[in-house]
Amino acid sequence: MAGWWRRSPVTPSGHEPIFSNISLSRPLIFLFHYSLMIIARSPLRISLGGGGTDLPSYYEKFGGFLIAAAINKYVYITLHETFVSDLIIKYSELERVPTAAQLKHPIIREAFDLVGHDGHALELTSMADIPAGTGLGSSGSFTTALLKALHAHKRNLVHPAELAAQACDIELNRLKEPIGKQDQYIAAYGGITCFNFLPDGRVEAWPLKISDDTRDALEDNLLLFFTGYSRSASAILKEQDQKSKSADQSMIDNLHFVKDLGMQSKVALETGNLREFARLMDVHWQHKKQRSGGMSNPKINEWYELAMSSGALGGKLIGAGGGGFLMFYADDKAKLRHAMRTAGLKEVRFGFDFEGTKLVIS
Repeated sequence: MAGWWRRSPVTPSGHEPIFSNISLSRPLIFLFHYSLMIIARSPLRISLGGGGTDLPSYYEKFGGFLIAAAINKYVYITLHETFVSDLIIKYSELERVPTAAQLKHPIIREAFDLVGHDGHALELTSMADIPAGTGLGSSGSFTTALLKALHAHKRNLVHPAELAAQACDIELNRLKEPIGKQDQYIAAYGGITCFNFLPDGRVEAWPLKISDDTRDALEDNLLLFFTGYSRSASAILKEQDQKSKSADQSMIDNLHFVKDLGMQSKVALETGNLREFARLMDVHWQHKKQRSGGMSNPKINEWYELAMSSGALGGKLIGAGGGGFLMFYADDKAKLRHAMRTAGLKEVRFGFDFEGTKLVIS
């Protein structure tokens, strides 16, 4: 292996690479405990039916059901050991603290606590393919990837169901966010997956029974367009949560209807009736807008109508509403793409992810 060489990364304390241009007559194995690198990734998601019925304020009384699909756009967490005693965290801000308990970032702080890690001599960085606040479940993906990395560092094996449950515990129980469980579970499991959210808090998950041809057609004909708006899901979901808790009949009836649409979407997808699935998307969107005045705005409505007159058979705004991505099912994709591009919307092309939250390097 003459000419073989390896450079170890420069550490935060400024140490130079240890090896450079080393010639070896036979291979050697090097173990560097201090430079352990872990990279975890977690997929973002799109909702295919029943979205909104995964909030505890609804499913604890009536049970929830939805179909979600993980996509090949990811949140990444990198974790490695350093020569300094502090914990260094890099996201949109930089934090350097003696222990994880002193972190400002609530999810990272609670994740370290849940796993039982003080963060000593670690550096953690987060990155994402798509910005947060765009309706693709980035918070749940971030939390599951973070927990996966921390468990890997502790040498813990964790099942997707346990990983999702822990992520939900952090966001719903510890931090009291008025959100649902969809994002954490689809991020952990991946695939095109059905979920039952039971009144006792248990979650049942199973893969949608969809043919290869239908899956490929669905992947080809679903298009995502970024509206340019980002928003806080918590702010919009809080209204739904409060109305459900107060037994507001219009909200309860709306969510009953949406849950039934999810069931109908399951049948349409499993029988290969994608035109019916597209029609149900449109019905879902019209009812989803009724949940909150902040769900849409005149510009989003204008873009939606343009799409429906330019080749889309059905669509909706992904996530809690108010911004993010419009998703459409279209037979005439070229016509739809031209119309959306002319209107100034950027398309993000995607495929499905069937691996869920995983370690890329460990």
